[in-house]
Amino acid sequence: MELQQQVSTLASKLGAILADKRLTITTAESCTGGGVSYALTDTSGSSRYIDRCFVTYSNEAKQALLGVTESTLQTYGAVSEQTVLEMCAGAAKAANADLAIAISGVAGPTGGSDEKPVGTVWFGLFLSGKQHTYHCVFTGNRAEIREQAVVFSLEKSIELLNS
Repeated sequence: MELQQQVSTLASKLGAILADKRLTITTAESCTGGGVSYALTDTSGSSRYIDRCFVTYSNEAKQALLGVTESTLQTYGAVSEQTVLEMCAGAAKAANADLAIAISGVAGPTGGSDEKPVGTVWFGLFLSGKQHTYHCVFTGNRAEIREQAVVFSLEKSIELLNS
């Protein structure tokens, strides 16, 4: 299945689960630039489970909107497990949401390093007070990396809600 079709299918499935369980969702996105929230709101009736989302591309935005600490960003960097943990907790609190998805990564083609090559993406999921993190290194061009990150976050959210 083409990635874009997969995004649409997964977003619809996640939305149906959220609506059925009467849960709300928010996102805190960096490298995906709002791709997850776009996919979720592309479905009619999504206002039942989504109120607000955050695109926090800069470190300043992560701090101001989500409460990510300067010390976390300086010590671990924006693309790290610690940062996505603070992003998803902050987003859940700011949006008063049951589920929060946080994504921070290096989509490329520049910005990678030996420790965090292009394609490195960290994900944080917050559900009812419990946090989960995931780390992936995707391949492809910038658009493909971003789309793979959106797909992965939707899949993991569905898995978490169904567990």
